[in-house]
Amino acid sequence: MTDVVAERWPMTAAARVPEAEAEAEAEAGAGWLGALDLGFERRGEGSVLAARRHRGPLLVQRTFHPEPGVCHAYLLHPPGGVVGGDRLRLRVRAAARSGVLLTAPAAGKFYRSAGPTASQSVRLELEAGAALEWLPQENIVYDGARVESVTRVDLAGDARFLGWEITCLGRPAAGEAFTRGRLRQRLELWRGGRPLYLERLDLEAGAPFQSAAWGLRGAPVIGSLVAAGNVPGLDRRVREAAGADGPGELFSVTQLEAVLVCRYLGGSTARARRCFEAAWRVLRPALLGRPACAPRIWST
Repeated sequence: MTDVVAERWPMTAAARVPEAEAEAEAEAGAGWLGALDLGFERRGEGSVLAARRHRGPLLVQRTFHPEPGVCHAYLLHPPGGVVGGDRLRLRVRAAARSGVLLTAPAAGKFYRSAGPTASQSVRLELEAGAALEWLPQENIVYDGARVESVTRVDLAGDARFLGWEITCLGRPAAGEAFTRGRLRQRLELWRGGRPLYLERLDLEAGAPFQSAAWGLRGAPVIGSLVAAGNVPGLDRRVREAAGADGPGELFSVTQLEAVLVCRYLGGSTARARRCFEAAWRVLRPALLGRPACAPRIWST
C-alpha cells in the first residue's frame, strides 16, 4: 500500500497561538500545531466574527451572513490531512445572543502513523442566549492511524447547541479497512459545569467490538448528532424524517432529559450526512427558532 505524506503548511513568525498550553505543546511536541481561536458577538441585528487568532494550518478565510442573526464560518485546513504527532486545536466562544454556524469545505483526514498519535481538540463555549451549530464534514481515519479526538461543548444559562460528528474507519470506497491503529474519541455536552451528555469510544483496530453484533457490526461509518433541548414529540418527527434505508444501516433517535441524540451506523458517509441533514432540518426550527438555511458550501 502506498504511504500518504501530508504537505506541511508554513507558520509565520507573526502568527499567534490561542492558548499558553498550545504554545508549550508547539515547543515540546514532535508534530505540527494548528491552533485557531474564534470569538463571535452580536452586533445590532446580526452576529459577527469579532476576534480571531491562529497559528499554523487551521484558519477561517471569511465569514458569510446568508440569514438574519447568524454568522456562517467555514473552517479550513489547507494541508488536507493530519499525520502522527500533529495537533489541531480549535476554540470558539459565542457571546450572549450571538448566532453561529460552523462547517468545513472538506473532510478531515488522519493518515497512517509510524507510532505517534495525532490529536484534535475542539472546545465550544456558549454564553447565555447564544446559539451555535457545529456541522463539520466527516473525519476519515486511515488504516494504521492513531488518533485522539475530543469535542467539548460548554453551555451557560439558556444557550442552545445543535451539532454532529461523523467518523469513517478506513476508506471503504478504496477497499481499505481499519485493521491497524487506534481511535480514541470523546463528545461531551455540559451546561453550567454539569454534564448533559458524555460519549466515549476507545477502539483498537481489530478488537471484537469492531465486528461483533453488539458493537459496530463491521460497519465503517459511525456518527452522532446531539441537540440541547426537549420538545414533546420531536424525537418521533426526527425519526420519520431521517430514517436510514441503506443495506445494513442503523439510525436511532433518543430523547434524554435535556438532550436529543441521533446515532448512525452504516457503510456510507454520504448517507450518514443525508440522515443528519434531514434531522437538522427538523431540529433547527424546533430548537433554535430558525428555518433551515444550508451553508452554500454544501452545494458545491
